[in-house]
Amino acid sequence: MKKDPAFRQQLRTRQLRGRSFSVLFLMATLTGILVLTVLLVDVLRDGIGWLDWQFITSYPSRKPDEAGVLSALFGTLWVMVLTALFSLPVGVGTAIYLEEYAPDNRLRRLIQTNINNLAGVPSIVYGLLGLSLFVQALALGRSVLAGALTMTLMSLPVIIIAAQEAIRSVPQAHRLGAYALGATCWQVVRHIVLPSALPGVLTGSILAMSRAIGEAAPMIAISALVYLTFIPTSIMDRFTVLPIQIFNWVSRPQAEFGNLAAAGIIVLLVVLLSMNATAIILRNRYQRRTEE
Repeated sequence: MKKDPAFRQQLRTRQLRGRSFSVLFLMATLTGILVLTVLLVDVLRDGIGWLDWQFITSYPSRKPDEAGVLSALFGTLWVMVLTALFSLPVGVGTAIYLEEYAPDNRLRRLIQTNINNLAGVPSIVYGLLGLSLFVQALALGRSVLAGALTMTLMSLPVIIIAAQEAIRSVPQAHRLGAYALGATCWQVVRHIVLPSALPGVLTGSILAMSRAIGEAAPMIAISALVYLTFIPTSIMDRFTVLPIQIFNWVSRPQAEFGNLAAAGIIVLLVVLLSMNATAIILRNRYQRRTEE
């Protein structure tokens, strides 16, 4: 029996559209990779000659030959560690409540809509919120704690959404089987849902931390110091971070400071890739345990 000509034409049109979409997707991917490669080569060319141990262990200076990123590096590590400690428990806990405990009513849908909207808010808005809430209203000052709490506000929506998707991906049959054996809701969440969803949660955390570590706008809004000649020793100390230091060097007219900015970008990339590699190793380890 011959197929209807109209059906054959429609099938051919869909195939052509699928091929066109694949070609466009491939071109967009290759374009992004090419642009990223060019940027990395340019940064490495300008900054690799300035990257040495003196650069890592020195404080900022008006003299390019004596300038370094020690205070900015430690400030970045302080802020990222505190941000992870604040945002991960709250974000994962919120996702668990919304997916496993909260009833499907108007309040839950309102909360979910606001979380989705907050994920797309520009980072400068979170900086202004942190300035008004943590620095001024709570009188935390321009401290490491205020910066970490600001980054936590920015990271939470991404972590919550990623954790929700990971929790939804756990088969419902696993939950029902545990309930049939007499497990409570918390036991199901703790022993069934969380171990299975952990790889997806860690993936979302990688994305959130990657975004937070490179943001300069919120730190500018809460006025993180640029010229700092000491390392923060407590959460209430003043601080600066690598994006702020890089921004300061780029804004100076001397060519040597541009090279220092490139070297600072390399250090920032190394820190970012190290954090991501650690999270990926942990994710893969838990994923193998789940599959076993």
